[in-house]
Amino acid sequence: MMTMGALHDGHLSLVRAAKEAADHVVVSVFVNPLQFGPDEDFDSYPRQLDADIALLDTVGVDLVFAPEESEMYPREPLVRIDPGPMATVYEGKTRPIHFAGVLQVVHKVLNLVRPDVAFFGQKDAQQLALIRTMVADLDMPVRIQAVPIKREESGLALSSRNAYLSEDEYIEALALNQALALGKDAARHGAPPKEICGRATGYLNKAPGVKLDYLSVVDPETFEDLTEVGVPDHGRGLIITAAWVGSTRLIDNREVRFDG
Repeated sequence: MMTMGALHDGHLSLVRAAKEAADHVVVSVFVNPLQFGPDEDFDSYPRQLDADIALLDTVGVDLVFAPEESEMYPREPLVRIDPGPMATVYEGKTRPIHFAGVLQVVHKVLNLVRPDVAFFGQKDAQQLALIRTMVADLDMPVRIQAVPIKREESGLALSSRNAYLSEDEYIEALALNQALALGKDAARHGAPPKEICGRATGYLNKAPGVKLDYLSVVDPETFEDLTEVGVPDHGRGLIITAAWVGSTRLIDNREVRFDG
């Protein structure tokens, strides 16, 4: 599994899933500069390699791959991964270079480590969909396995960026999960994508301390907006959202079904 460090129990849930499926587990820790824009938090992103290694040791990881930036990128990469149109919407619209940088480093690490299975968290759902697309389109010999979102008892999705939240902001951030739960309940009662989106968006627009970036109901494989293209044949959807709470930008998602 691949991480940028500052590990928490959400990352450990990926390790546990990997240990159930594989004989040997490798975890990479690398804060990838190519996926950060000029005004993003690359310099301030938490780096705590010794603590990360100690935490991984408690769950029996076999190898930690923690390269220096000069090892991963000995020069400016000349050959780049083009993530395609899926990378231009939602997270890609807010962070235009992000997914090109993600796919670049994922491709490199998969080539270096050569795992049979690679585990990625469902919380970064658009990233997961793009990685699966890259692996399929480039015939890469690895299986991509999604691991469900790990949440705190409050319902807040675990994230390294939760550490940036004050006590009051933490309480305000709970609105993201609450809005998604409201949307999922609407889907369970037969609401179409447009109504689901409207209910969840309305809730977040009224939530104190929350500044909504986006909320949509999408196809989890293509990230097409289901309010525009309709429910896909496979009957699955994904409510996705991103919002600012104070100066911290958080993302979350919930799976829904439209086929009963």
